[in-house]
Amino acid sequence: MNPEALKKNIAEMLTNPDILSVAGIFIVLLVLLYIALKRLQVKLSAPADASRELLEKVLESSEESVLVLSSSCQVVYLNTLMSKLLGLKSNDPSQQICQSIKIKLKKRWLGLDELIESEMVRSGMKRYDLQRTQLSIDEKSILPVTMHIIHNSQMDDEWRYIVILKDLSYEEEFRVLAHRHNVTKLPNQNQALEDLNLLFAKTHLINGKIVLIAVEIDNFLKLRSLFGYKQSTKIIIKLANYLVSRSEQYTFSVYHMYSNDFLLVMTDVADPQTAFDFVEELQAELKKFYKMQDVRMYLTASVGLSIYPDSGNTRNLLDNAYKALSEAKSQGHGQVHLFMPEEARFVFDELTLYNEMHLALENNEFELYYQPLVDAKSREVISAEALIRWIHPVHGMIPPDAFIPIMEKTGFIIEVGNYILNEVLKQQKRWELFKFKQIPVSINVSMIEIECGNFLDQVEKKLQESRVDPDLIIFEVTESKAMEREKGTLKVFHELHKLGVRIALDDFGTGYTSFSYIKKFPADILKIDRSFIEHILFKPEDQRIVLGMIELAHNLEMQVTVEGVENQQVADLMASYGCDYLQGYHFSKPLPSFEFQKLLR
Repeated sequence: MNPEALKKNIAEMLTNPDILSVAGIFIVLLVLLYIALKRLQVKLSAPADASRELLEKVLESSEESVLVLSSSCQVVYLNTLMSKLLGLKSNDPSQQICQSIKIKLKKRWLGLDELIESEMVRSGMKRYDLQRTQLSIDEKSILPVTMHIIHNSQMDDEWRYIVILKDLSYEEEFRVLAHRHNVTKLPNQNQALEDLNLLFAKTHLINGKIVLIAVEIDNFLKLRSLFGYKQSTKIIIKLANYLVSRSEQYTFSVYHMYSNDFLLVMTDVADPQTAFDFVEELQAELKKFYKMQDVRMYLTASVGLSIYPDSGNTRNLLDNAYKALSEAKSQGHGQVHLFMPEEARFVFDELTLYNEMHLALENNEFELYYQPLVDAKSREVISAEALIRWIHPVHGMIPPDAFIPIMEKTGFIIEVGNYILNEVLKQQKRWELFKFKQIPVSINVSMIEIECGNFLDQVEKKLQESRVDPDLIIFEVTESKAMEREKGTLKVFHELHKLGVRIALDDFGTGYTSFSYIKKFPADILKIDRSFIEHILFKPEDQRIVLGMIELAHNLEMQVTVEGVENQQVADLMASYGCDYLQGYHFSKPLPSFEFQKLLR
């Protein structure tokens, strides 16, 4: 074979090389080079057998499974990886290997020799590729594989066909694991989102209604602290098994979304009452559901439902189910709520709320809840965010979104801000007194408080009076608010920094912060807004943005907190990006101080 023929030969071998791996291309080039040298009978210092031995050693180190066949489909050579892939023993006759390998081609199973004959010899093809197919040995286990077969008539009869296989079992297993809950092995939220997207695309073919049922065991964190991890996990597994056992009769799919949270999907429902019948049955079952040391545990679950088309369009159907679940939880344990857009909800009158705020402060209707932040690597609680809640004697829990904007518009936020700082400092002293782990607590601060004139003096005075280490206090300001009054805020935050407290820039990425402002802002912590995390598992652009934010913050010597972490996959991904702290419902929702102390212990 002259150089021009070898060049042409290689070009034919590597047509469309993008479908071969780098290792596969290297194998083809190596074998061609060996054949060329053999044809040219190049005089080497080592004998020909030594050259072939060297070639086989190189093929042994390949990450691909390699099989070389003669023109009559007899095995000339196979590397160790190929032997393992095919499950061969050292004494297996090599002549039968080609006949025993079965490849799935569309709906047919062909022997490797039959495949070569039908797809290559008859058609004169130089190369045959199957990007994803199935391989079987003697009708035993079936493996997903990628296959490439290289053929060239210029090769000698001994080295005529090169078969390169890649086992896709690991990739398949990883894909399955990513769509299954690690405890119950039920489809998880990743699978739910995929299935719902497919379902919603076919709504025009469905005559009945679609019902989503979100189920959450009440007080699960307390149950876990009471029973322990092992017993509480058994409760989750038993509930999962129960839901699956009832899924056939009521025709629904079961998804294990989060730790104690399940989603049931009913399709083509003629009468939505069926869903309510099952929920009633579930609540009755939970009351006699679990025994521990012959003592029956009375469990309850909060349930939220959304129905298409009654509850709105499909785009918001899943969100509406969880809004209904949130409403059910706010009503107490064991409650059921159906999301209806037109339902008459209590509308808070701003003037009424404003008038009642002053009395609420005097009557101690406000309460601080604490949401933990965990170390991304160790998953240990290392900090907390203080969040104000208003427990109204008539209306119950009033959403912060309803009263905080009124406080900011009226300036009442200054009084509430003083209350929050006082309560946090008192809590820090209590933890110090009772030998709790000392962790920093962050406080959301409004620009109205900062601009009131004596904010710095108040902070300094209260820190001195309480004798709390300033390093245990973090003030959080939202990025967009800080940017509105850039010149005035920078000076205040630098002065706060001098007092020894730390500064966090909250909701980062939602405003219009310039690099020059970030460089000048004395932030210790940058908090990435939850809007970048909601779909990060499925949106590469969000992954790139978040990774860029983390790298930017670290380059500016800031630590990074990611908000809105709702599942293990996101937590692991953020940890792999080098994020410092994680916050979200996957670890805990905001808790009253006594519940948070149990978590802290």
